[in-house]
Amino acid sequence: MLIVADSSALIALAICDSLDLLEQLFDDIKVPQAVFQEVIIDGKPVANTLRSYLNGKIVSVDLTAYVINAGGLGRGELEAMALYKYLQADDLLVDDRRARKVAKINKMAITGSQGILLLAKRLITHVKPFLEQLQNLNIRISERVIKKTLKLAGEL
Repeated sequence: MLIVADSSALIALAICDSLDLLEQLFDDIKVPQAVFQEVIIDGKPVANTLRSYLNGKIVSVDLTAYVINAGGLGRGELEAMALYKYLQADDLLVDDRRARKVAKINKMAITGSQGILLLAKRLITHVKPFLEQLQNLNIRISERVIKKTLKLAGEL
């Protein structure tokens, strides 16, 4: 299975030291060049970790080949969606609510960082410590999403 990732979800998984879960759940992980450029900016959390992790996973994308309802999205999100279409990926890894909405409109299968944690429930004992770590590092996750994730994980 192939997953194409956007920056916010990659950063969240890297912060809670869970990038290895992607490797265990998917056969292949790809990111567009714009996403890579977003996550390796000096001063970004886990920039060095992601620079190393994404080595060999970066694909150049020609946005002109795809028509996607942009909805005010950034270049990284648009390129991730275009790459998803181009590679006929199984999933799009994206956390941003607006990007998820546009992806749904464009009939893309999506998951987020919390979805990866839920998929990996058989590999990890509890989801809650990962979510707490994200909250402690000021990664914005609504209380509603946290409660829903914990309920789905059987931890609430």
